Amino acid sequence: MSTTELEPGLAAPEQGPRTLAPFGRRACRVVANERIGPYDLVAVEDETGPPPLAGQFYMLSTATGWGGASGRPHLGRAFSVCRAHGRRLEFLLEAIGPGTERLGALDLAEDVWVVGPLGIGFADPEPGGRALLVGGGIGVAPLVIWEQALRTRGVHTMTLLGFRNESYAHAALLFEGQLGVATDDGSGPWHHGLVTELLEESLTPGDQVYACGPAPMLEAVRRICVARTVPAQLALEAGMACGFGACFGCVVRTRDGYRRLCVDGPVVAAADLEEGWE
Repeated sequence: MSTTELEPGLAAPEQGPRTLAPFGRRACRVVANERIGPYDLVAVEDETGPPPLAGQFYMLSTATGWGGASGRPHLGRAFSVCRAHGRRLEFLLEAIGPGTERLGALDLAEDVWVVGPLGIGFADPEPGGRALLVGGGIGVAPLVIWEQALRTRGVHTMTLLGFRNESYAHAALLFEGQLGVATDDGSGPWHHGLVTELLEESLTPGDQVYACGPAPMLEAVRRICVARTVPAQLALEAGMACGFGACFGCVVRTRDGYRRLCVDGPVVAAADLEEGWE
């Protein structure tokens, strides 16, 4: 991590909004673990950290049981903050490996090691425009806190979400405003197909798009927005080993060279990406 991420009082980079993380990791107590379809919504109490901005992320690991007989997982896992209420931070998890399985199984009063908030979050839309939020699967997480922030400021929002099936679509209950949902298999009372089909139907002049999800979905969002000259910000996903720019494991190719998503993202303007970035 550069010194601007570590030392209080130093100016943040000008390329995007950012809350600076305090140095080192800190222990946060688990206060809730709620099942939402196949996902887990884990809440921790962060007594000493600064409030995050929508789109920023944290590196999480458990204080106990981190690393089984095989030694895995070795490192913390990166998660966008889903909601923040005072000192309470909430993270949406899907158990797909040893790290996420351990985090998803957390009990109340266990401790989690937390590093963050890290990275660059979403930038505000132009005054008077509508914010169109587009999420896919576990990528809906940072859009929850962003929708809340925009609605608090009086910004008109519409949220479009895509899931594998009706069970995963339970995560749509985390949102409060105008909502459109698509499922890949057609289950549930929603659109049968891709969320990007809803995006094409919903885009109007003056919209600004914010998206997070799997890379193929984000590339489709990028193409649609570029074709219609609609500004878009994409929260990209990548495997991260450190979270503060040392390992170069999360780089993506942009028009002006490679960027480390942990410090130069994860939010990137769609116009900065070329076809094939994923």
